[in-house]
Amino acid sequence: KSGLDPGGAWHAWGMACLKAGNLSSAREKFNRCLKPPMDLNQLNHGSRLLQDVIQYLESTVKPILIADDDYFATLRELEATLRTRSLSLEMMCEGKIQHNSYYQECLFYLHSYGTNLAIISFYMRHDCMREALLHLLNKESPSEVFIEGIFIPSYESGKLHMLENLLETIDPGLESWGVYLIAACKFLQRKNYYHILYELQQFMKDHVRAAMTCIRFFTHGAKSYTELGGKQTWLLKIKDHLKVYLQEVSRSSGRKKMTFTFRKKMSATDVSRHISTVDLQMEVTKFLHQCESSGTSQMTGSSLPTLFGNNNMKMDVACKVMLEGKNIEEGFGVAFRVLQDFQLEATEVYSKVAKQLVKQQKYSEIRQLLKCVNESGVAAKNDGDNIILNCLNEFKNIPAEDLDNLIQDMDSDENKIQAYVMCNKLRSAYLVSVRQEKTRAVQLVQHVRQLAENSGDDVVKAICTQWL
Repeated sequence: KSGLDPGGAWHAWGMACLKAGNLSSAREKFNRCLKPPMDLNQLNHGSRLLQDVIQYLESTVKPILIADDDYFATLRELEATLRTRSLSLEMMCEGKIQHNSYYQECLFYLHSYGTNLAIISFYMRHDCMREALLHLLNKESPSEVFIEGIFIPSYESGKLHMLENLLETIDPGLESWGVYLIAACKFLQRKNYYHILYELQQFMKDHVRAAMTCIRFFTHGAKSYTELGGKQTWLLKIKDHLKVYLQEVSRSSGRKKMTFTFRKKMSATDVSRHISTVDLQMEVTKFLHQCESSGTSQMTGSSLPTLFGNNNMKMDVACKVMLEGKNIEEGFGVAFRVLQDFQLEATEVYSKVAKQLVKQQKYSEIRQLLKCVNESGVAAKNDGDNIILNCLNEFKNIPAEDLDNLIQDMDSDENKIQAYVMCNKLRSAYLVSVRQEKTRAVQLVQHVRQLAENSGDDVVKAICTQWL
C-alpha cells in the first residue's frame, strides 16, 4: 500500500526460512527479490543479497549426507536439487560438495543468480579447481575471470603446479587455454612477477618468450660487468631455450603443420642470430669482467650497456670493450666482431673511442686505434683521416707534438691541409699545399692566404703571395 520496495522483506523472510532449515521455502522467497546479473562475466560476486545467502549457507554447513537428507526432503526440494545438478554442467567435485545439501543449495543460488566469477570462486574456495576450470571453459568466460577467479588464488596459495597439472590433464596441447595463459603472462609482467612468469612460460613450452625473460634476469639491476659475470648462467639458459625451439620447429616442419597459436614464433634465421648474439655477449662479459677485476676498467657509465639493447647501446658496448682493455689492441678484436655482427656504423664508434682517448690524453693509443682500423681490412680509404678530423673538431688543446704526429699519420694531403687549417697551423697548411699538382696548389695556397689575411698572420700571407 505504501509503495515501498518489498525486496528487503522477501530477503529477510528468505533468510529466516534458511535459518529454520526450510530450504525450499527459502528458494521461493528469494526468487522474488534476487535477480540474475545482466552480464554473467562481470568481475564481481553478484548482488550483496546473494553474497549474504551464500555466506550464511557456507558458514552453516550441516554434515548431513544427501542419502539421509532425502528422508526429510519434500518432493519439491528433491526436484530443485536435481535441477541444480543439471544446471552445473561440470562433473561434481568428489567429497563434501557432492554429499552436502547446503553446498548444493549454494550452487543452486550461484547458478541462478550469480556471476561466473562467483561460481568459480566458490569452487576454488572449496578445493574444486577442476570444476572451476571446466566451468570457465564451458561458459567461454573472458581471461579477466580466469585471472581474478583462478590464477591469482592459485599462485597466492602456492597451488600453481596443481593448476598447471589440471590444465594439462584437461587439454594436453594447452590450445584451449592459450588465451588465458597469455593473459596471465601479461598480468605477471605488469606486476613485475618475473619468477612466476618464467615458470609459467616454461610450463607453456613458450621457449622464445622464456628466453626473453632470461634476458631480463641477466641485465636487470646489474651495475657492473663483475655483477654480470656472476649472472652468466642466464645466458646459458637463453641458449638452451632457443636451441630447444629450433629443434621443435625442425621436427614440426617435417610433419603436418603444427598449430601453436599462442606460443611466440620466430624464424630459424632470427633464432640463430639471437644465439650468436648470446655467444658474443658471453665473450664481452668475460672480457669486461676480467678488465674490472684487474683494475684496467676506466669508464663508469650510469647504465650498463649490453648487446640486448638497441643499436646505440651496442655501439656503447663496442666502445667500452676497446677502452677498457690494457690497450686498444686488446679489446679491438671483440669490438670489431660486435660492429660486424650488427652492421653498426664503425666510423662513428671509432670516433667516439678516439674522443675518449683525447680526454684521457692517451694520444699514442689513438695512433694504435688507427693502425687497428687500417689493418681490419674493411676500413674505407678515408676512415682513419675522418677519425682524426672528428677529434680535432672537438679538441683544440692537443699538445703540439702529439697533434703533429696525428696529422702526419693522415693519408690524404687534402685532409692534412684541412686539419692544419682547423688547428690554425697555416704555415704547415701552406707547406703541404705547395706540394700538390699546380692548378690545385694555386687554389689551396689562395685559400690559405685568405685565411692568413683574415686572422692577421702577415708572415704566412707574404709567403703565399710570393709563391703565387
